[in-house]
Amino acid sequence: MIFGPTQTEIFNQIIKEGAASAMNDVQFIESEIRKWRGSEAWKEQVTGERYYQGFHDILNSKRTAIGENGELQEVKNLPNKHDIDNQYAIAIDKKTNYFLGKPIAIETDNKSYSYALHKVLNKKFMKKMKNVCKKSLHGGIAWVYPYFDLEGKLKLSIFPAYEILPEWKDKEHEELDFAIRVYDAIEYQGTTEVKVMKVEVYRPDGIYRYVLNDYALIPDIVQGAYSPYLMVDNKAYQWDKVPLIAFKYNNEEVPVIRRTKCLQDAINEMISMFHNNMLEDNRNTILIIKNYDGTNLGEFRRNLSTYGAVKVRSVDGNDGGVDALQIEVNAENYNTILELLKMALIENARSFDGKLLKSGTPNQMNILSVYNEIDIDTNEMETEYQAALEELLPYINTALQLQGLGDFTGEEVEFTFNRDMLINESEILGTLSNLGVKISQRTLLKQVPWIDDVDKELEEVKKEQEENMEVYGDAFTQNSDMFGSGKDGNAPTGDE
Repeated sequence: MIFGPTQTEIFNQIIKEGAASAMNDVQFIESEIRKWRGSEAWKEQVTGERYYQGFHDILNSKRTAIGENGELQEVKNLPNKHDIDNQYAIAIDKKTNYFLGKPIAIETDNKSYSYALHKVLNKKFMKKMKNVCKKSLHGGIAWVYPYFDLEGKLKLSIFPAYEILPEWKDKEHEELDFAIRVYDAIEYQGTTEVKVMKVEVYRPDGIYRYVLNDYALIPDIVQGAYSPYLMVDNKAYQWDKVPLIAFKYNNEEVPVIRRTKCLQDAINEMISMFHNNMLEDNRNTILIIKNYDGTNLGEFRRNLSTYGAVKVRSVDGNDGGVDALQIEVNAENYNTILELLKMALIENARSFDGKLLKSGTPNQMNILSVYNEIDIDTNEMETEYQAALEELLPYINTALQLQGLGDFTGEEVEFTFNRDMLINESEILGTLSNLGVKISQRTLLKQVPWIDDVDKELEEVKKEQEENMEVYGDAFTQNSDMFGSGKDGNAPTGDE
C-alpha cells in the first residue's frame, strides 16, 4: 500500500527545492554534510562501531565525591578501574553467525547459471557478507558498492553507515537520488603524513571527488575530480541508477546500539564499581575519631570519600577515642544485578543465551524458545537482505558477461539463508516420519550446512547411484555364470 505525502513532507520538499535552487550543488552538499555530521543519528552509528571494538564510555569515567560546597569533585587518590564486559560485541557476533554462519544456498533452473554464480559468490563473497552484516547491525544499514577491475571481475567495497549520507528519492528509502561519502584518508605532503577528509558524491553518471576543508569542498586533484563507473575499451559507461546497495538491519534502519547502549554502560559500571570496592579494602572500615575535631557536612563528605575517616566531637568533649564502622561489600548483590543487566541486554539485542541449552539434552521446543527472539529479528533482516541481493544481481550478471561466462539477463535465482540454529534432528525426523510426511531430497539438501550447491550435489548422488547399479549389474552377471549352462545354452535341469 502506498501512502501520499503529508503536508509536512510537502512543505519540507518545497523548502529543500527552494534551498537547492538558491545555492549551487556544491554549497548544498556542504550544508548537508555539516548537518549530518552534527546529528545524533551519525554519532549513534559511530558509537556502534566504537563499542564493538571495545572503546566504551567507561574508559573516560572519573571517581567523584561531594565536596565542601556540595558539588561533585574529582577524587584522584582512589582506585578508578575501567573494566569492560563487552556483551554488545558478543550479541553482534551471535547474530552475524546465526544469520550467515552457513553458506548461502543458490538455486536456479539454469545449470550453467548456477555454475557461473558459484564462481562469483564464493567463500570470499561470504566473508564480505559477514562484514556487511556486522556493519548493518552497528549502524542500522550498511552499503555495498559494486565495481569491476581491469579483468572485468566483480569487486565489492563495503561502507559503514557513518560514511554514507543517502539522499533518497522516496520516503520508503528504496531508491537513491544520489549519495555522499565522507571518510578520512592519509596523504603525504612531501615526507609529512597528513590526515585529509575526502568526499565522494555518487551520481548516476559517475563519481565526483572533493577534499573537505573546514566544510568547504575543493575538487580532489590527487585522485581526480571525476571518474565514470565502468570503462570498456576506453569507453565510459554509466548505470541507470546510483550503484550503491543498502543492506538494512531492519526497515526502520534502527541499529542494535540504540537498544543496548545504556545496558552495556550499566554492566561496565557495576563491574568497575565492584573492582574499585575490592581494591579499597582498607576503606571497608571507616574510622570514627572522637573528640579530636568537629566537622561541617561538606568536610564530612570529603573526608569520608578521600580518607575513609571522619572526626566528631561529643557534647561534653569527653571520652576521646577511635571507633570503627564496618561496611561489607556484598558480592552476591553485584552478581544478581549483573545477571539481570546481561539478560536485559540479550533480550533487547534480540540475541540468545546459549547457557540455557547446556544442561541435559534439550528437546526441540526448548531450543525454539531459546532462539525465538533472534529468529523473529532475523526474519526481518532476511527480507531486507533478499531485496538487496536482488539489487546486486544485475551487477553480478554484468561481471559474468564481461568474463565471457554467458549472458544470464532475466534468469531467475533464489538465495536461501541457512541459519545456524542448534536443532534436534532425530526428534524432528522422527516426528515427520510418524506423521507420514515425505520430504524431497532437494529440500533436505538445502538445509545441510556444508552444501551450498544443491544441483551439483543432486548430480553427484545420481552419478553415485548409477555407478552402484553398474557394480550390482556385473555381480548378477557373474553369479549367473557360476551356475553354468546346459549343452544347448540353457540352464541345466535336474535330470542332467
